[in-house]
Amino acid sequence: MKIFIVAALVTVVASQGYPKPQYPKPQYPAPSYPAPAYNAPAYPAPAYPSPAYAKTPEYAPMPYSFNWAVKDDPSYNDYAHQETADDKGYVTGSYRTLLPDGRTQIVDYKADDYTGYVADVKYEGEAKEYKPAYKPAGYPSPAYPSPSYPSSSYPAPKYPSPAYPAPKYPTKY
Repeated sequence: MKIFIVAALVTVVASQGYPKPQYPKPQYPAPSYPAPAYNAPAYPAPAYPSPAYAKTPEYAPMPYSFNWAVKDDPSYNDYAHQETADDKGYVTGSYRTLLPDGRTQIVDYKADDYTGYVADVKYEGEAKEYKPAYKPAGYPSPAYPSPSYPSSSYPAPKYPSPAYPAPKYPTKY
């Protein structure tokens, strides 16, 4: 029995294994670097001459006169414009356009350097309710019969109603 106890004791001691290796903690010196230094550039900053702008030439106003007009009954485009200017920069003119409600808008205007743009707006005719002339034609019925599908031999599904009440959530607003 003594041999058995000694054998068990040796087995227990042998089963402990080897201890974990113990290494000393590394000790490194703290990092130290020289402070950064910046030397300013040794060359002087560039010096540019200030730009010399050419004087814009002043031109006297040129007299002119023009007019144009469009009258296209199928597309209801009816408008015109005429304008005249003298050699002192005084501009007069008018334009007119046919509005969608049937009235004609006429604008007479004057423009110069002193008063700016001054317009006088007039309307001729009476506004009419818009009635489209186009009436779409109906589509004919198809010349072929509508498709027929076989009916199902299965009965329609029936779902049981729930045996529990609907949840009630508190509302706090």
